[in-house]
Amino acid sequence: MSAVPAAPRPASADATPGGTVSPEPEQRFALLLSPPRARGGLRVVPARVAAMCAVELQKLRHDRTELYTRAVQPALWLLIFGETFTRMRVIPTGNVPYIDYLAPGIIAQSAMFIAIFYGIMIIWERDSGVLTKLLVTPTPRAALITGKAFASGVKAVIQAVVVIAIAAVLGVALTWNPLKLLGVVVVVLLGSAFFSCLSMTIAGIVLTRDRLMGIGQAITMPLFFGSNALYPVDVMPTWLRTFSAVNPLSYQVDALRGLLIGTHAHLVTDFAVLTLAALLGIAAAASLLGRLAR
Repeated sequence: MSAVPAAPRPASADATPGGTVSPEPEQRFALLLSPPRARGGLRVVPARVAAMCAVELQKLRHDRTELYTRAVQPALWLLIFGETFTRMRVIPTGNVPYIDYLAPGIIAQSAMFIAIFYGIMIIWERDSGVLTKLLVTPTPRAALITGKAFASGVKAVIQAVVVIAIAAVLGVALTWNPLKLLGVVVVVLLGSAFFSCLSMTIAGIVLTRDRLMGIGQAITMPLFFGSNALYPVDVMPTWLRTFSAVNPLSYQVDALRGLLIGTHAHLVTDFAVLTLAALLGIAAAASLLGRLAR
């Protein structure tokens, strides 16, 4: 007697019309139940830097008072100091009118004054608990510092636009070459990044706003008067010329002067020094960020 053939197995309810079997429910909802793998490496750093920069600029969007008040001092330098010394002709600037010679220096000065007290903001974030929350995110500390540094640079660029507008009204012979103006933006960004990182580095050492304010006020004038912002390096005494050679502000002013009014400048050296200074500043400020948060 022949064996009865086995009955065919019923098709699974999960089978698809093509004959394939859909995954089990555990597999189907695996992506919903487990978080996606975090992206790593250098690819995410630019995005996080841009995000930090955007956060900083949102503060400026809600309160523009700082931009208006900081425009007063550069205007006074150009209107009073620039116009007066142009008439006196006591500072040798060659064939360049003194107010034309002064304008790039005032742009660099106003950018430095914005950046040099940037550490006060990060101390305020420490006191309000914001900094601690930022440090527990996956964002690298260097990216946090870089975002804040370039946010300071964007503020300085806006300030530079104001100073350039005032200088143009006063008759300063500025270039309007788009490539040179782009170079001006890069120079202002790099210089401001260094000085803001210098401020955040000092904040990581002194830890309090009062001490940072005192140190900031103590170093701004030597940095400014120890540069070529107001007078050529050739008229400086030897010791001041030595200080000017290691002062990043001198390289920023030299680059701005060469780009804006066409004087002789060492642009390759200027950009190299400013880039190196910004990178060293970011590294120093990032290394002290954890100490500041404690």
